[in-house]
Parts: sequence; structure tokens; C-alpha cells
Amino acid sequence: MKYAKYHAIGNDYIVIRPSDTQKELDTETIRAICHRNYGVGSDGILFGPLGSKECDFRLRILNPDGSEAETSVNGIRIFARFLWDQQMVGNQCFTIETLGGAVSCEVSGNGKSVTIFMGEVRFESSKVPVDEENREMMCEEVEIDGQTLRFCSAPNCSPHCYVLPEKLRVEEVHHFGPLLVVDSDFPNRTNVQFMKIIDRNNVQLEILEQGAGYTPASIRSATAAAAVACKQGLCDSDITVQMPCGDIQIQFNNGVFATMTGPVKKVSEGLLAMELFE
Repeated sequence: MKYAKYHAIGNDYIVIRPSDTQKELDTETIRAICHRNYGVGSDGILFGPLGSKECDFRLRILNPDGSEAETSVNGIRIFARFLWDQQMVGNQCFTIETLGGAVSCEVSGNGKSVTIFMGEVRFESSKVPVDEENREMMCEEVEIDGQTLRFCSAPNCSPHCYVLPEKLRVEEVHHFGPLLVVDSDFPNRTNVQFMKIIDRNNVQLEILEQGAGYTPASIRSATAAAAVACKQGLCDSDITVQMPCGDIQIQFNNGVFATMTGPVKKVSEGLLAMELFE
């Protein structure tokens, strides 16, 4: 079974074409391939390209536990790079269908950079949600462990709470972040990001995700963080988001429509031995 492996700012995926499979990708097979010790090791499998009635390509995103994900921005970027490597796309815009919907992509930089059109970023409190009247959540305050923290919110498909500290201290991220995730102001919990404004075009981000804890990179978190900085007038419409695993660029059109551009690197390609599945 042929495969190719890529990573996008540390998020690694294996790409397998349907025409290269000699074995059904059932739960046991997926787990074996993704296992870090006994398989190739990855954050999931990108299975495609498949036929689509509405898009240029269709993609299935398979999690390491065998379940299927609705979407993954890094996974889609990797798949776009794979299509470019296979000479199935050029530098033109093309669309990929996932369970989470259609995504528009462009490949540039000799294949090493991929742009994803992220769509509109919304700020309504009902999307978080919080237990109050619907409003845009900008420069709110919350009391956590005796400290008053300023925060904004940009749900962007899942709840995100952005804390804007005067100084970004990693120890405070690890202390206050888990408390904010489960704070009563967020009845369905929230992801938490601590953001430092460096200048008009650069921000630094530290991320904690509900259910996962500290995360070195998240494209959706970065997109929503840049939207908050732009909305607050703290940054211009072209923003570099610096994260521990790498940087990405976010641009805004008409204030809230975001595109993100980031690197994709090829790691390896080869054959999976059938005895892996014995």
C-alpha cells in the first residue's frame, strides 16, 4: 500500500490514494497505520482524491482512532500539497469537499505554501455560548482565581476565548487557561488563547483546547485570534500569527472574511508492508 507523509507546522498526516489500497481502511487498519510505535505514525489519514458532484475533489479525513473527522485545516492544506505533487492541480484555485463542507484552496511557492479560504469570522456571544444577551464579545472581563482578565471571543466554528494580557507569561497560560476552559461563564466550555500584540502585523499566541490541553498550534485558533486583533483595531488586515510550532499568515477582506497561508513540508513516501496488519 503506497503512502506519502507530510506535516503542516507539526501536524502530520499520511495520504493514501484509493487506487493504492489493497486493504479496506477499517478501524483496526487505520489504528495500525497511525500508531507511533508499530506503524508509520501520524495524526490521521487523508484518503483521496475521491469523486465529488459539487467540488473538484473529495477527501475523507480519518482520525488515528478510526473515526472520521468533519474537517482539519492542516489536513486539507496537506492534501492540497499532495494534489500539487501529483500534478493534479496547478496554481489555480480549486475546491475540496469534506464532511464539514467545501473548502477553496490555492498552492504556491513551488508547492511549499498553501492558502485556505477560511470564510467569515463571527463574534456573537450566542455562538460561544454565554448565559447572557446576544452581543459582540469585545473587551469583556472575567474573574479567575482572584485575577481580573480581559478577553474577547470569536467562535469560528468552535468557541474561542482570547485573553489579552499585558505580558505573555507561559506559566500564567498553564495556570489560568484550564480554569477558563471550565469557567461557569462558558456553559459548553471554551478553547482558550492568550494573545500578545507585537506590532500592527504580528501577534504571538499560546493555546489551550478543551479536551486536549496545551496545543502548540491551531489554525482555527490563529484565524480567530487575528480576527480579534483586527476587529479591535490593534492590528492591520495582514497579520502573522506566531505559535510554538510555526507561523502562519492571515489576511482579511471586508473586515471579517479570512484567508490563511502556511507552509507544508513533505516528509516521506513509501510502501506499507502487509505484515503490519497481521
